[in-house]
Formats: sequence, C-alpha cells, structure tokens
Amino acid sequence: MTQPPPFELVGGAEGISRIVESFYRRIETDAHMRPIYPDNLEPGKEKLKLFFQQWLGGPGAYSEKYGHPRLRLRHFPFVIDELAAGRWLRYMREAWKENGVPEEALGPIFERLGPLAHHMVNASLDVPRDPIGDAFLT
Repeated sequence: MTQPPPFELVGGAEGISRIVESFYRRIETDAHMRPIYPDNLEPGKEKLKLFFQQWLGGPGAYSEKYGHPRLRLRHFPFVIDELAAGRWLRYMREAWKENGVPEEALGPIFERLGPLAHHMVNASLDVPRDPIGDAFLT
C-alpha cells in the first residue's frame, strides 16, 4: 500500500494553515525570534503556507506567484543565527505535533527541514540585507 503524499498527511491546505498559525503564535512571544520578523506578519504567513503546500506535494501556487523559492536569497534581509535556526525548528515541530500530524510523517519532513533551517543561517555573512519584497525570482 502506498502512503499518501505529505500534503495529504498534514491535512492539505487547511492543515498547513493551522500549522503556520500555530508556529507564528510561538514566534510572536519569543524575544529572540520576533525581532527577526517584519512588523506585519501576515504576508510571511501567507508565503509560508503557499511554500509548504508546494513543498509537501500540493499545488504549486508559491512558484506561480513568486517564482523559484530561492529561500536563502529571500532570507538575506533577516539576520539569522544558529539559535534562531534551532528555535525555528523547535517551534515548527511543536506546531506540527499540536496540529495532529502523524509521527510517521514528521520524521521525513523534519529530515528535510533541519538542513533547510540551518542553511538559512547568515548572521556572520556579508550578504545584501535589502528586502526583496514580493519579487518574482526566476
């Protein structure tokens, strides 16, 4: 028997929306993490929801709207250190568990999310810090 795609295991678009909202509730109360994020969290929430939908095998609306994810480049404006990467992963895992994602789905997802989160670390790098906004990147 084949396992459904991760997008379905997490509850589709509705499940991803709940996960992202749970994650951001944690970000809002963390003194180290909150300053990394822009004042208005809503655009980031919507982008993250679209990204996870696509990343987990659902609709490709993120790329249709924003182009290639180019996550590292898109995160250059935010100073991200190792502590932030670790907390991001912890809050993300808590949010996924809180929303009932089955344990058998979490392992493979976080095997990919862990390296991705640490790839965003840029605090000690001389990178462009200007926001790129909603630019379509190819």
